[in-house]
This record gives sequence, C-alpha cells and structure tokens, in this order.
Amino acid sequence: MRRVINWVFHSGYAFPMKKSYPLSQVYRLLEPGPVVLVTTMLKGRPNVMAMSWHTMIEFEPPLVGCVIGGGSLTFGNLRASRECVINIPTVELARKVVGCGNVSGGDVDKFKKFSLAQSPASRVKAPLLDECYANLECRLFDRGMVEKYNFLVLQVVKAWVDPSVKNPKTIHHRGWGNFMVAGKTIKLRSKMR
Repeated sequence: MRRVINWVFHSGYAFPMKKSYPLSQVYRLLEPGPVVLVTTMLKGRPNVMAMSWHTMIEFEPPLVGCVIGGGSLTFGNLRASRECVINIPTVELARKVVGCGNVSGGDVDKFKKFSLAQSPASRVKAPLLDECYANLECRLFDRGMVEKYNFLVLQVVKAWVDPSVKNPKTIHHRGWGNFMVAGKTIKLRSKMR
C-alpha cells in the first residue's frame, strides 16, 4: 500500500502536514531524560524504584525536580527520610530497570529479585547501585509542590561517576514499554552551559 503524505508549502519549502496528537500522550514527546533508579532507606530497609519523570532545575547547587507516585513505597520513604540516591543505569540494565518499575518494594525485595549490588553512600543512608554508571546522593530541598503534584525538589549533595564509561547508552522511556537508547553525541558551537 502506498503511503500518501499531505504537504504544507511555506516560503518555498515543503513540510509534511501535521496531525492532531492525543494530550494524554504528550509526555512521550517531552520525555525529560534517562530512566533512573531511585534508592531510599527507611528503618534499615532499602528500596529501589524506576523513575523517568525528572528534570534539572538549577546548576549550582545542583537541584533536580521529580515526580514520584504518592502511593509508592519510595514516596513514603523519601518523605520520611528526606534523602535518596538517583542511580543512572545504562542499556545493559534495561531489563532490571523495567523489572524494578513493574513490582512494588512493599511486596518484593527488588535487590534480591533483580540481583542489584549496593554499596553505602557517603552523605545519605540510601545505597548506591554498583551497576549504574553514575550515582547522585540527594537530600529533599523543597516540598512546596508535593501536596498538589507529588513534585519533589532534590539537592545533589554528592555525585559519583564511573570514569571508564565514556559515552553512556542510557535508556529513555517513550511510553507503554517502548524505550529509546541514547546514541550519537554531536557537538555544536553554543553559548548554552
């Protein structure tokens, strides 16, 4: 079957005509960054969850905004302990990341189920995930939008990175089990930080 493309012409150029897009799917277009694994610790019990809704808010001190479901164990742990670690995995951990996102830490010890190695952090009680190429130790910085949006602002108080990983292939959630893998990096002249 032949695909028919309607075109819009403007200033001598032809552009494919766009179609309406469902508002419930907009997040798939604006996916903010790599899927991460958030670890927390409460009363000596660690937990881990997958998270893809996060954004940088400030360079220095580094502030990260994130949305965590209000009914999750991680949300409760983070509100109580006021600290966590954002662990940044690469594509090699994709199945473990999705597995962590598909089960509740209230029902399963995810560290055992998915064979996740952990190490103590230096500034917070939540553990670092050894397999992740980077780990950001965080403290809760601002709770102003928690009640209305479950939006937490975290301050990174210590950062770790594996220097042997030069071009990390992170995974990016596109919705409903679809992921994009970060690829080629390009460098352009820019005044942006």
